[in-house]
Amino acid sequence: MHTLRSGAIEASIKADGAELCSLRNAEGIELLWQAGPAWPRHSPLLFPIVGRLKNDQLRHRGKTYPMTQHGFARDHRFEWAEQEATSCKLVLVDSDATRVRYPFAFRLDVTYTIENAGLTVAFDITNSGDETLPASIGAHPAFNWPLLPGLEKEAYALTFSHQETVPIRRLAGGLLRAKAEPSPVRGKILPLSERLFDDDAVIIDQLASRSVRYAADHGPSIEMSWEGFSELGVWSKPGGAAFVCIEPWHGFASPSDFDGEFADKPGVMQIAPGEQRSLGYRIRVG
Repeated sequence: MHTLRSGAIEASIKADGAELCSLRNAEGIELLWQAGPAWPRHSPLLFPIVGRLKNDQLRHRGKTYPMTQHGFARDHRFEWAEQEATSCKLVLVDSDATRVRYPFAFRLDVTYTIENAGLTVAFDITNSGDETLPASIGAHPAFNWPLLPGLEKEAYALTFSHQETVPIRRLAGGLLRAKAEPSPVRGKILPLSERLFDDDAVIIDQLASRSVRYAADHGPSIEMSWEGFSELGVWSKPGGAAFVCIEPWHGFASPSDFDGEFADKPGVMQIAPGEQRSLGYRIRVG
């Protein structure tokens, strides 16, 4: 565990999964879900897939490899590369353990930097092999809902930077349904309620915005912005839980009718040998 501090926020990161596991504001209020019984994680890193593959199998050059939902990075211990007062870097590289599930050479650097009331998380994926690296990556931070104890959940909404009126996608059995659905976003506003997640995650796969604000009319607020991500998931556990996840993604679950090579899967990045792909997001506490 390593803790970063500024005068406005405090963030703790653990080596297991390179996972953010605490985020407190200047008043000491915990803003991040504390991995309770409803869901045993805080902010898992999704790599090298986002969502599920059909039959939980990754196909490459005619062979199949076992690959469970959201990939393996969240369950691997990263190595500390840097540990400073306001930043840290963690690294995961391919190994015998990863290659039985994902037959590619890679290096994944995750860098956390704190400045004033902002926490920046940077992902750098390097293809260290000699063939194209197909990969997806996503963030999955779970924020307490409500952020201020005692407020009603329905007092909260997400406010996007741009209008998000295009249809959304939903899942069936963890796979992307073929048919899109009308968006629950009203212009720029997505009102939050437990019923919103009766049908699992809200997936915006034609994302116009590059930031969103999660807040009620008083109390702490969270503004998330991102670079390099092309989709956004919003999720809480169906049936009700005291968290809501705001998830920038590059990639998404397999379409229900897709069972081809992983490199051909919609939403997958193609990183050439020796090249690096950089993505990141920022949490600003208000």
